[in-house]
Amino acid sequence: METMSQLVSQASDYLWNVILIILLCGTGIYYTIRLRFIQVRKFREGCRLVFGHMTMKGEKGEAGEMTPFQSVATAIAAQVGTGNLTGAATALISGGPGAIFWMWMSAFFGMATIYSEAVLAQEYKTVEHGEVTGGPVYYIRAAFKGTFGKFLAGCFAVLIVLALGFMGNMVQSNSIGAAFSEVFESRGIQVEPIWIGVILAAICAFIFLGGVDRLASVVEKLVPFMAGIYIVGSLILIGLHITALPGALKMIFVGAFNPSAVGGAALGITVREAIRFGVARGLFSNEAGMGSTPHAHARAKAKNPHEQGLAAIVSVFVDTFIVLNLTVFSILTTGAIETGKNGTALTQAAFATSFPAVGDIFVAICLRFFAFSTILGWQFFGLVNVKYLFGEKAGMVYSLLVVVFVVIGSALKLDLVWALSDFFNGLMVIPNAIALWALSGVVVRICRKYQDQKVS
Repeated sequence: METMSQLVSQASDYLWNVILIILLCGTGIYYTIRLRFIQVRKFREGCRLVFGHMTMKGEKGEAGEMTPFQSVATAIAAQVGTGNLTGAATALISGGPGAIFWMWMSAFFGMATIYSEAVLAQEYKTVEHGEVTGGPVYYIRAAFKGTFGKFLAGCFAVLIVLALGFMGNMVQSNSIGAAFSEVFESRGIQVEPIWIGVILAAICAFIFLGGVDRLASVVEKLVPFMAGIYIVGSLILIGLHITALPGALKMIFVGAFNPSAVGGAALGITVREAIRFGVARGLFSNEAGMGSTPHAHARAKAKNPHEQGLAAIVSVFVDTFIVLNLTVFSILTTGAIETGKNGTALTQAAFATSFPAVGDIFVAICLRFFAFSTILGWQFFGLVNVKYLFGEKAGMVYSLLVVVFVVIGSALKLDLVWALSDFFNGLMVIPNAIALWALSGVVVRICRKYQDQKVS
């Protein structure tokens, strides 16, 4: 197992250290320039679209569509997961505080990337088996006709099923199992993480069996609740250590370009590691450019593709600049980074500094909701591609396999699970990014056509 973890980690490092940093950041910068900083110009309109349609009434769209808020809630459900609690912590340890600066940069440019993904998902969506569907496989086929388009779309479909449906969901269940095991162990109770995984898998199976309608109904209620609870708890913690906030900001900005100045030298952290882990964990958190969230945006009953693109921008902002930052500053302002812990345990240690009796429990419960919602979103994203590859009947088999992987993931070691997820996430980006570059003219045309219209 140790050898396998090292091999996967080495392959992932090769992929992430050069190829994907250039590809992801380059795509984001390119779209930011071509769309004239749309993530800044139209951010207010995007917020109005998302929060103006906010509801928890379980409304249904037509022909399998989601309401606008359901589609954004599904996207945020997938984005706000272990990347915000566990991923932020591992980035701080592996890349130093400076990694967070590069997370911010990748997220800022990623807001333009995710706008383009949502626009294309809406532009090329279709109706199959009585349901509206769409995503990268459909706009990849639109970008490249013939055999090459089929091949590239097929590659993406296989990779997203592996990256999110199986490997990614193992990360989510692994983090939940680790969080609750930490809670029980600190109180002298031994509970194997796999049993936590079994309970989680049973709940997931119930929702999967209800189809997309049940999933949409759950996430539109779960996302506002889970985000609100974590935001309030984190703000209280940071408020108790507010005097340490300027120092935390200094660590981030200095560490981005000189890791040794904030303690990185002792760990061998360089600027390259700061960038690598910042961008990698940032992608895992906000998913901009990955090709996952377009599946949710395609199903929205939007007025036009431009408006859904604006809504998608807000989802990245909520994920990275609000939820993820709360974890980062909770860790840095409390000094928990000096404890030597990593992953979920580090975030729990931060909350335990001020709330020793309940801090670890609070993080475990929040992580339970975050990771659970991500499992629901990622199962759905993979399901769209399984149906594309194998047809409607394969969907049930796939859903059952996801349940099995949720159980397996809860029992594996953290390093191996994250290495597998990083590797397959990286491969999945490539065909999606190729299509985004090929269809940039379509995105720009749609943006110019609708950007001056008043949003609904």
